[in-house]
Amino acid sequence: MNDKELLALYREKGKEHYAFNLIVKAYSERLYWHIRKLVASHDDANDLLQNAFIKAWAALPEFREESRLYTWLYRIATNESLTFLKRNKIRSFLSLTDYSKQLENKLESDTYFNGDELQKELQKAILRLPNKQRAIFNLRYFEEMKYEEMSEIMGTSVGALKASYHHASQKVQQYLESLL
Repeated sequence: MNDKELLALYREKGKEHYAFNLIVKAYSERLYWHIRKLVASHDDANDLLQNAFIKAWAALPEFREESRLYTWLYRIATNESLTFLKRNKIRSFLSLTDYSKQLENKLESDTYFNGDELQKELQKAILRLPNKQRAIFNLRYFEEMKYEEMSEIMGTSVGALKASYHHASQKVQQYLESLL
């Protein structure tokens, strides 16, 4: 079922729960990995995914279809993740470098991470990026999203996204080159 069909089914009286379950099934895995790349922890990613779907459920009756369903869901998930990261950083009073180290330690000890050493180093490099830059890098590099779609999700101009992605790519490259 495509997004339009899912939304039409959702709007049918008595089928809201069924349609929303289909939406959750359709987008859970993609959203989980998007969130996971931002927060590094499996448990945190699961919690944030649940929160994102709770917010989506509450807001879906007002969804005006001005954007696509998946960009709307990605925006909710991204905002939840960025808020979580900001709240945790403030709560622990860590500098960006210290907080990045904390995220790296979570990645190192994560039993669910099964990447090879190069993948682990790439993830460490990405975790060193500022939160919003990390989200932009992940959307472009891993999700292969177009800048126009990213603009809808992040609420930022295409030009600013291109610049941010360029800076993020340079930082990741510099980190990986420092390992050689």
